Formats: sequence, structure tokens, C-alpha cells
Amino acid sequence: MKKSLMALSTALFISASANAQKVEFEEFDLDNGLHVVLHQDNSAPVVITSVMYHVGAKDEQPNRTGFAHFFEHLLFEGTKNIERGEWFKLVTANGGQNNANTTDDRTYYYEIFPSNNLELALWMESERLMHPVINQIGVDTQNEVVKEEKRLRVDNQPYGNLIKAVKQNMFKNHPYRWTTIGEMEHLDAATLEEFTAFNKKFYIPNNAVLVVAGQFDKAQAKEWIKKYFSSIPKGTPVTRTKAEEEPITKEFKASWEDPNIQIPMLVASYRTPSMKTRDARVLDMISSYLSDGKSSKLYKKMVDEKKMALQIGAFNYSQEDHSLYFIYGLPMGTNTTADMLKEIDEEILKMQTELISEKDYLKLQNKFESQYVNNNASVEGIADNLATYYLLYGDINLINTEIEIYRSITREEIKEVANKYLKSNQRMILDYVPTAEKAKN
Repeated sequence: MKKSLMALSTALFISASANAQKVEFEEFDLDNGLHVVLHQDNSAPVVITSVMYHVGAKDEQPNRTGFAHFFEHLLFEGTKNIERGEWFKLVTANGGQNNANTTDDRTYYYEIFPSNNLELALWMESERLMHPVINQIGVDTQNEVVKEEKRLRVDNQPYGNLIKAVKQNMFKNHPYRWTTIGEMEHLDAATLEEFTAFNKKFYIPNNAVLVVAGQFDKAQAKEWIKKYFSSIPKGTPVTRTKAEEEPITKEFKASWEDPNIQIPMLVASYRTPSMKTRDARVLDMISSYLSDGKSSKLYKKMVDEKKMALQIGAFNYSQEDHSLYFIYGLPMGTNTTADMLKEIDEEILKMQTELISEKDYLKLQNKFESQYVNNNASVEGIADNLATYYLLYGDINLINTEIEIYRSITREEIKEVANKYLKSNQRMILDYVPTAEKAKN
């Protein structure tokens, strides 16, 4: 009876979320290749205007890392028609807010305005694309801004170099081997001509998607989009060659010293496939099973019951070309990172040899249904998702259908994928230790 009630509850939740979360949108292309997506939502008098460019850290040269993130800052400096230092003033004076962020795969800019300011937002984004002012003053100013950001978020942050330590060891050929924020000496050495060339190559309409979401009149929006964006020249198409990596066939070790920590961290890292694959979604479920919440297997075992760990986690670091799977933990008391690894491996082995329970499987299904609802709960989230699914996944309708992939994942697949990717001979063990101390194993 209990199992039947749980199944009924899951079925009702699935049905409700499917009905509530259908995202309607319209899309079209301008002659210059700019892809446009419109999503109307009249629940609040706000409108989000966003542009996602298909340029990230992986598009940089090994001796010029950090360019994509640098441009996230640089393109707020000003344009031909927006004076230097006036961008943010213009946004706030009209009741709006804006931001941007960069990953290894893309750069994303957005504005949130009262719905009567859509034309302003479209004009500003067209200015950023068509008339950016890239000069030495702006480069020097933003260079200092980025350096300060790196000091605060990476260099002086406990475990701030964790991703860097993993990536530089897990990738030998692919540009994912460096970090998004890059190396400051590369930015210092770059010339103004190099920055200009980077902008010309990647910040072009045919390498971008424009999303308008919220309360607006469609006919009017289309008129303004054509007015402000259609005259921007099409750029030379960006071509990429995916750098392949040799498979990892033997466990290897690496270490990193961090002056900002006192407790060593254990990290087991595995190379996994593109976020676009079905296996990547299965790995998401495995992460949730292992460490999402206090009832998850690793948390319950190592934090609650055995009190071996201060913190434990597992996640799939999903990216467009290759991904990484992380399992990490901070030991408690006299326990060592080796003790923790033994317990983690026991839990992974169970997944590889036994099916997870029906109860745990239903809990996973409920969690991913809830995540699906939450991801599309705000207009800002929908705008981001529409851009991401179009630009990086090549299937914009995944905003409505990706949940079907998660629903169709079976317990047998979870076992199969755990066996495929989480093998001890396919990983790196990183000892992330305090400076001048060797990890005690």
C-alpha cells in the first residue's frame, strides 16, 4: 500500500508539473544570422532582454587565457553612443538591473527592465554588438577589475584553485585545461589589437542568440529587433575543432597546495561525456543519489553515521565538449583522505553491482521533477534556459522535453553508467592540501 501511494504521488506530481510548465516561444532568424527567441509572460510588468554569445574560455589561445571573461567586463565600458561609465547609470535610471557571466562555453548578458523599457534594452544590446568602444583606457581599467576579482574569488578564497587543479591535470589537449578567469600575465601581455580581433571574431550576430521574455507586444518587439539589429553585418562564421583526449586507463595522483586552508580535501575526478548526452543526465541522477541532501548515501553514511567527513559532495561538471565528474570531501578528526576514499569506493561499488532501491529511485524522480519546475519558475530562468538550449544543446525545445529524458532513465541505466564512467582505473585522485604540508594518507 505504501509503495502504491508513493507511485501515485509521483504520477500526480509528474502530471501537474507537465501541465503547469509548458513554455511557449517563437523563434526566427534575421538575415545576418542572429537567432531571436520570444517568450511572452504577462504575469508581471517586467521584460528580460538577453544575448548569449557562443564564446567562452575554450575559444582562447593557451598564451592568452581569460579573454572571454575579460570581455564580459570590457563590453560594459561603453559604446559609440553610450559614454564610458554611463551604461549602469542608464540602466538604473530607468528602473532596471543587468549582469553578465562567462563559462568555458559561452558568455551571457542580460537586462531586466519594467516592460515599458524594452526598446531601451534592445537598443543597448545592439550598441554592445555593433558599436563597442575598445580602447586602452577601458582595457587598463577592466584589467584591474579582473585582477581584483581573481584575488577575491580565487587566490584568497579557501579551496579557490580547486577547479584549476583538477582541470590542468584532467585535460592535456582540450582548452578546458585552463580556467575561465585565466592567467593575469596573459591579459597583461595582450595588445589592444588582440582584444579588437577577439571581439571581431566572436561578437557577431551569427554567433549569438537574442531572447526577449516577459510582458511585451510581439509585433512591436519584432519591429524594434529589426530596427536595431538587422543592420549589423554578419561576421565570418566561427569554426571549431573539438580537441580529443586520450582515455584515462590508469588511476593517477596529483596534488595542490593552498595557503588559505587548514583541512586537506580529497577529490576524485573522472572524465565524462558532453552535457548533451543521455549519459550526462544519468550522471546528474547519480550525483543526486550520492550527495544531494542529508538523506543521500554519502552524506548519511559519512557525515551523519560515521562522522568521518565535515563535508561530502558529488557532481557532474557539465560542459559542451567534455565534462568532469567530481567526488570531494573534507575529513573530520583523525580520519584521513584515504579513509574517506575507501568509504566512497564502497558506495560506488554498490551502485555498480546492485540496482538502487525503488524508494531511492522514486525519490530521484521527485527531485528532478521539482528541479524542472523550479528552473522554469521565473522569467529570468526561462530566458537563460531558452538561450542555453538553443546555443549549446542545439535543441531549444529541450526546455519542455528534457524532463522526459530524466523520467525515462531506469535503475538499470544508473547501474550501467556508474560502471561505465566511475571506475577506479579511470580517475585522478587529487590531494588538495594546506601549503607546506603533505596530505596524510
